[in-house]
Amino acid sequence: MIGFTLKAEDGAARRGEVATAHGTIQTPAFMPVGTAATVKAMRPEDVAATGADIILGNTYHLMLRPTAERIAALGGLHKFMNWPKAILTDSGGFQVMSLSELRKIDEKGVTFRSHLDGAKMEVSPERSIEIQHLLGSDITMAFDECTPFPATLEVAEKSMELSMRWAARSRDAFKNRDGMGIFGIVQGSVYPELRHRSAKALTEIGFDGYAVGGLAVGEGQDAMFAVLDYTVPALPRDRPRYLMGVGKPSDLVGAVTRGIDMFDCVMPTRSGRTAQAFTHRGTVNLRNARHADDTRPLDEKCGCHACTGYSRAYLHHLSKANEILGSMLLTEHNLRYYADLMRGLRGAIERGGLADFTADFNATQDAGDIPPIE
Repeated sequence: MIGFTLKAEDGAARRGEVATAHGTIQTPAFMPVGTAATVKAMRPEDVAATGADIILGNTYHLMLRPTAERIAALGGLHKFMNWPKAILTDSGGFQVMSLSELRKIDEKGVTFRSHLDGAKMEVSPERSIEIQHLLGSDITMAFDECTPFPATLEVAEKSMELSMRWAARSRDAFKNRDGMGIFGIVQGSVYPELRHRSAKALTEIGFDGYAVGGLAVGEGQDAMFAVLDYTVPALPRDRPRYLMGVGKPSDLVGAVTRGIDMFDCVMPTRSGRTAQAFTHRGTVNLRNARHADDTRPLDEKCGCHACTGYSRAYLHHLSKANEILGSMLLTEHNLRYYADLMRGLRGAIERGGLADFTADFNATQDAGDIPPIE
């Protein structure tokens, strides 16, 4: 099992700690995504230096290449990728639905063809948990179906009920070990009754933490926040809460105020590879010509290597020339920005100043980037 300590609250927002076999996670926390046993364009030690306590690995991609069995034989995912801190692995359900071809879903699980070579594969709740055990995950995710959006009430209900049956099988297949736990995933699309039924079913099964899935799939921020408003209060107070696949900085701030503790998203790393930077004044596109002669730092409030050692002009040049260093520097910057945002939220909750923090955040995000040099 993993431990969760609730240290402070400010409204619905929570400041906590999650104790795992590979260290303590300070929450609210953002998990950089290491899909194929690497956070793209980053060394593990540099990811840790941004402030990350935990990263996310991907069951689907690792089961295909290099295989979970090979990683286990090489000492487990932590040793394989030289990451000594905590790892959460998703169940592979989302990628099976979104990347694979010729899917067949039934009570047993999912049969599909690999997007890499077309090989026929089968994943059941039991196999998903087995793969995550082989990887050595600190936090294992129950196998579920990510309900598409939009979905009718009938489709969403059928999908949610299947996920709840798979959740029970996932929990039964999970082997309890000190410092390692399993999270259930709430489904139900944008329908309050379904979300409540899902949360109740998962709570009765009993998990170490609870994730809200099936969001950030096209429903928009207002709808996502509405789902959190009626879903989060239905989750156990003494367990961590994880919003899967989210998102933009404003998504994170809004979700924290609604009681979410953990997040993951490819956005900061993917944006870093496409010249998009998140700053204290909003998003900056380094490919824009306005930066070509700008000697100022990307973000004067940031202490990352991109901001302390290089100008906007140089970052613009790297991006336009498609140099690898540009991706490395901007990815580091974005992960540092997300980690700093989480640190700021934790401090605001501790001192009871979340409302002021949120107001300041919204004001600076609306202010726009610093004006170009005249």
